[in-house]
Amino acid sequence: QVQLVESGGGLVQAGGSLRLSCLASGNTFSQYTMGWFRQAPGNEREFVAGISYTGRGIHYADFAKGRFTISRDNVRNTMYLQMNSLKPEDTAVYSCAAWRVPYYYVQSHSQNDFGSWGQGTQVAVSS
Repeated sequence: QVQLVESGGGLVQAGGSLRLSCLASGNTFSQYTMGWFRQAPGNEREFVAGISYTGRGIHYADFAKGRFTISRDNVRNTMYLQMNSLKPEDTAVYSCAAWRVPYYYVQSHSQNDFGSWGQGTQVAVSS
């Protein structure tokens, strides 16, 4: 199990940017594929972006392509989500998650493939 803590959320105007961080505890972060998900009020949680344990494999939800960039630093045990050109519909609680098993990557959008979750950080985009 990986313990995860998100930070970097906040209130931003439409068109602005935010960078979210996900800090993992322990020394196994580099073994796990990671992902970002979000959940808006009244909506189901949805996939945003995923990155393989090496960082070489990356995939995005369609709404994130061209605006969001996922990355990771395995030395700092941290994953990032750079969000640009934010829209009011991006308002949600953003959570990071670690894959259920180590050393495995597929371009999955399913939250069922992820076994450890952070508490989330709120992102609010005003129009």
